[in-house]
Amino acid sequence: MSFPPSPRARSGPRRRSLLAVAPAALLVAGCSAGSEDSGASAGSRPSAADRARARAARDSRELAARYDAVAAAHPKLAERLRPLRAEVVRHAEAFGDAAGPPPSSSGAGSPPASPPAAVPAKEKDALAGLAAAEREIADRRAKALLDAPGELARLLASVAAAGAAHVYLLTEA
Repeated sequence: MSFPPSPRARSGPRRRSLLAVAPAALLVAGCSAGSEDSGASAGSRPSAADRARARAARDSRELAARYDAVAAAHPKLAERLRPLRAEVVRHAEAFGDAAGPPPSSSGAGSPPASPPAAVPAKEKDALAGLAAAEREIADRRAKALLDAPGELARLLASVAAAGAAHVYLLTEA
């Protein structure tokens, strides 16, 4: 018959030690988590990730307005541009666009947040202007993803790749 080991023979921390240390550990964890949240809610400056996300949403919103301007100036291009513009609007939403997408080129609604660039008279030049805007934004997002946290970096990479595909679709003959 074996007897249970003596309480003094136990290895590891005792119950009293754990009970004494646990509140201190919770206090430290609570203070560090609270300091991050309280700074953001107290009206401090947004984080770099929040600024990058807002910039990406704004870029997509302004790009959608450029698509609208080109479609309005060149109605023959409207059908070709519709799926690309819809994707740009989804990108703005993915970045958490609080302002919402600009109105479509149907003529109803308020004007976009910033006026789009002048639309060239030739369709080919208008498409080239859209492609240049897509390329610039895709390049900016590719650079921004290097400093972005994981999930935002993946979103920026995905949307930058979609922008590069848009450039191809806008410039193919």
